[in-house]
Amino acid sequence: MAFNLIRLARPTQWVKGAFVLLGPVYGAADGQKIDPISVAACFMAFAFASSGCYVVNDLRDREADRTHPRKKKRPIASGEVSATAASIWAVVLLLAGWACTFVPVLTGHADAYKMGWSAALVAVYVVNTLLYTVRLKHVVIVDVLSLSLGFVLRVLGGCAAAGVEPSTWLLNCTFFVSMFLAFGKRLGELRSLGEAAGAARGVLRIYTIDLLRMAMVVTAVAALVTYAGYAQARGEQYTLHRYGWGFNLLWITMLPATYALMRAIVQMERGKYDDPTELAYKDGGFRAAVLVFVLVTGAAMLIMRK
Repeated sequence: MAFNLIRLARPTQWVKGAFVLLGPVYGAADGQKIDPISVAACFMAFAFASSGCYVVNDLRDREADRTHPRKKKRPIASGEVSATAASIWAVVLLLAGWACTFVPVLTGHADAYKMGWSAALVAVYVVNTLLYTVRLKHVVIVDVLSLSLGFVLRVLGGCAAAGVEPSTWLLNCTFFVSMFLAFGKRLGELRSLGEAAGAARGVLRIYTIDLLRMAMVVTAVAALVTYAGYAQARGEQYTLHRYGWGFNLLWITMLPATYALMRAIVQMERGKYDDPTELAYKDGGFRAAVLVFVLVTGAAMLIMRK
């Protein structure tokens, strides 16, 4: 039972919590003092809250999941966890998520005002996700907008916990990347399930493969253009003049960022994955690109702070 409850919480999806860290990381690069306890508490708050919402989603979709070749193995759909146990588990996870935001206050690492914003954003995230589960996922385009808002709320929550002002560039890039992931997931499901796709996810009766392919490309380009704008806007901050030659070090990160998004499109086009988030822990090329992006960004930040 314990193992199945952990599976039900989908801890592998906690990788999405990396969006919580974006604001604090760039804030630290700008020389702001960041409290790691507050940021870690916010990360865990969104992790537990998202797990609780996943359980609620699996409860509502258990009948449809039984028609899906992969989802039918989920603990509730397969009958390994009862609806009653799952309901209690969902409440526990949601309460744990909200409680995490108050840990820094109780331990003296943050003031109540700052973490209060994080708690409010976690609550908005839960409401948005539950609305998605109940209704919004059945509305074309709105379903993707709701999912994307969840990622933006993670970024805002991390910024609030760290006391960092979120930039429009950061929010826009997050929004477009998350739309790219959502459209990619729908494309993968439509291709893998075929005529049965509508039974597993009602909105797939309206989406077409051509529309989803176009949406993936559009949002990928929008994300790259937005990030390019950010790199240009921060050009002065990351331009190395020390050796008599001005060069924006942040531009180098465009290379792995472009490769990661383009590789995701190629792998989805080949039908290798039916969920782009699987790339984060299964596809070596994608993971390598992300690692290079992180290392280059970190190196640029360290060089310019010296």
